[in-house]
Amino acid sequence: MRFDRLTPLDLIAIRQKKGVSLQDIATATKIGVNYLQAIEDGEFSKLPGGIYSTSYIRQYAQAVDCNEAELLERYYRATGLSPEGETPGSDPNTPGKKSFSDFLRPLTRVLG
Repeated sequence: MRFDRLTPLDLIAIRQKKGVSLQDIATATKIGVNYLQAIEDGEFSKLPGGIYSTSYIRQYAQAVDCNEAELLERYYRATGLSPEGETPGSDPNTPGKKSFSDFLRPLTRVLG
């Protein structure tokens, strides 16, 4: 079964089949029930973002013993993000985007 075709009810069924409640997962992982519910519902915009979102998704997948790579793929498709955290097709060297060295340049001038 592919996770990009799963409905929220499918994830709930997988979790319930394992005999695990959202509160059980929240207690074990210290992730709020509201975030866990958002993962099940596919409402990824309710997650805190960045590495927190992917960490929460990984922990949820481990807790219910489902394929975390497939669940992450569902997250990336739904959000339009890539595993590197950038939107597909974006180039970090495009004008208007600053690289890490752009931030360091003024410091090197000040510090010598």
